[in-house]
Amino acid sequence: MEGQLQIDMDEFLPLRDVVFNTLRRAILTGQLKPGERLMEVHLANRLGVSRTPIREAIRKLELEGLVIMIPRRGAEVARITEKSLKDVLEVRRALDALSVELACDRITQEDTDRLKEACGKFERAVEKGDASVIAREDVALHDIIVEATGNQRLQQMVNNLSEQMYRYRFVYIQEESRHDNLVAEHREIYESIASRDKERAAAAAKLHIDNQEKSIIRQIRLENESRMNK
Repeated sequence: MEGQLQIDMDEFLPLRDVVFNTLRRAILTGQLKPGERLMEVHLANRLGVSRTPIREAIRKLELEGLVIMIPRRGAEVARITEKSLKDVLEVRRALDALSVELACDRITQEDTDRLKEACGKFERAVEKGDASVIAREDVALHDIIVEATGNQRLQQMVNNLSEQMYRYRFVYIQEESRHDNLVAEHREIYESIASRDKERAAAAAKLHIDNQEKSIIRQIRLENESRMNK
């Protein structure tokens, strides 16, 4: 990953915000891996900036829970723990079930068509195998469902969780053996909403989250075993 961390300059944002967004995206997409040390001088050299915006970005990332400070070691990317995963997915499971139930009542034909198209885009992304594109299309599909509820407060709550979800989702999506299941789960969610079957839709949404949790926990435990055996 050494050569892939690149800063995306934005003429409308201060440098400190650009650096923060760059590091944040790198953590969420796994370019900066859980447990990896964030050394100011090293990151400054990689991004071609001074240490000051790096230091400010690390502070903000710590507030978001994406970075932790270790005594006598410094900053490192926070590990994905089973507890943090379960806390987020427990809430997201309830919100997703509510979202699909409301969508069954309120979705327009236009949004139903958009949801069907989103399923197709997700399937094409899976065929190409680019994890970043798959993750983006996955988010887009779920966004259509939440928007279809017409409930702004629900949309705000889901958005507040979405950034944390992205990190977990990216880990999940990288497991290629799950791709066919993801396609099938999305199809089931779409078809149940299109037929306005609230019970079927809620069950599909909950299963979708449950399968993510099982898969990510399995990967967390494998990583922990690997780390302990080193």
